[in-house]
Amino acid sequence: MQELTIEIFRFSSHVVFVLLLGYYVMSALQWYGYKLKRVVLNYKRYDWHVFFFLLPTFIYYLSKDYFWIYLYVIFMPTLFLWYRKLDKKLVFTARVKRFFLFLFLATLFQDILCLLSEKCLVYGVIIPVFVSIFISMLFEKIVFEGHKKRAKQKLESRKDLIIFAITASYGKTSIKNYLYQILSKKYNCYMTPRSVNTMGGIIKDINEDLPSDAQIYIVEAGARQKGDINEIAELINPHYAIVGKIGEQHLEYFKTLENIRNTKMELLNSNRLIKAYVHKSANIKNDSKTIVFGDELKNVKSTLDGLYFDVEFDGKDESFFTPLLGDFNALNLLACIHAAKSKMDLSQIKTAISNLKVVPHRLQKIEANGKLILDDSFNGNYDGMVSSYELASTYAGRKVIVTPGIVESTDAANETLAQKIDEIFDLVILTGKSNLKILSKNIMRAEKIIVVDKSKIEQVLQENTRKGDLILFSNDTPNFM
Repeated sequence: MQELTIEIFRFSSHVVFVLLLGYYVMSALQWYGYKLKRVVLNYKRYDWHVFFFLLPTFIYYLSKDYFWIYLYVIFMPTLFLWYRKLDKKLVFTARVKRFFLFLFLATLFQDILCLLSEKCLVYGVIIPVFVSIFISMLFEKIVFEGHKKRAKQKLESRKDLIIFAITASYGKTSIKNYLYQILSKKYNCYMTPRSVNTMGGIIKDINEDLPSDAQIYIVEAGARQKGDINEIAELINPHYAIVGKIGEQHLEYFKTLENIRNTKMELLNSNRLIKAYVHKSANIKNDSKTIVFGDELKNVKSTLDGLYFDVEFDGKDESFFTPLLGDFNALNLLACIHAAKSKMDLSQIKTAISNLKVVPHRLQKIEANGKLILDDSFNGNYDGMVSSYELASTYAGRKVIVTPGIVESTDAANETLAQKIDEIFDLVILTGKSNLKILSKNIMRAEKIIVVDKSKIEQVLQENTRKGDLILFSNDTPNFM
């Protein structure tokens, strides 16, 4: 009886252990778009791989009968504390629930076979985890193709629906939001929500949320590898395409700027394309369907009250004002103006731009407790970040910045960024681990505070800022970065 009780304890504890490992593995997969290759090659916190997968597995096979002490006294509490501090926790989608079902059944099946075998000395760990990942990916591929077919059929049935597609190295979410606000003054518009820009997210949006009465659908397209945007273009077949500024964002995935450019230009692969608006950084020429923009933007003036700029059309300058902050938004709005001109008069566009609402966390101005806060935490590209620094430099009082630097970019870009920060800000609060060394090394004049635990940022700000300060939140990264 005692032996049976011990075996039941070992059996159930092993299942618990494998499910906990699965929780960590699935969290990492969800963060990186369920791409196992990216979790292995592009992961930013390899120490987590060690502490929450490799080391526990290693201890499991070595400690044998004493492993359960480690499981319940060390591993489980440590994993729980790790979970509590995450700012991007695992979302239990249908896909995630199916994975855990596969994992539970695979572990159960393996352990029962092990119990029935006299040669089995220890329950396996690696096999059920990786078998479940394989089965899950195969199953999701089948499910994905079904959803994709349904989304394609839904769009093809909407003969009256006009589709605008937007991509860029940075600024695409802002362009999408501003174009939506402008076109909504005349049409019933719908746009992909938040920063949804992957094939899976767009398919889900079409199938579940695209309204039946929408006249215009505005889609944001993102990419991590060659072919990603082409796949989106083939699905939605846009009538109008916007390719914003192309730069080094996500260079670690694409390796070269040319690869980034070629991938962004895949958006034009539509058999019903009427017009494409492409930033000059793509290095292409105008043709019957393509308008290259960028050089016609003039006299950009950014203040803490708003943004002024001129655009030259047919030799005549047209003046615009918007309450949005940051000179980089002039370029975002230029793309919107060109695209909106296909459907609206210039006077209507001007009026709409003068009443635009800021996109949350993209140079959003907030006044609280006598402090001026600029929330630019969703802006993670060099040009946009430097633009916000220039804007902050016009403020007369003490200037504070909270930043992790630029993620998924080069050391050279972060070095230059750090030097710019050092010129303008009085207090620099550094977060994240990716760029901590290079930023800290190149910020020498300003006072520096390093915050490893992001949950303590609010406390640090309360202790180190005062009334009259300007506080800029420049970029943000989840703690797995």
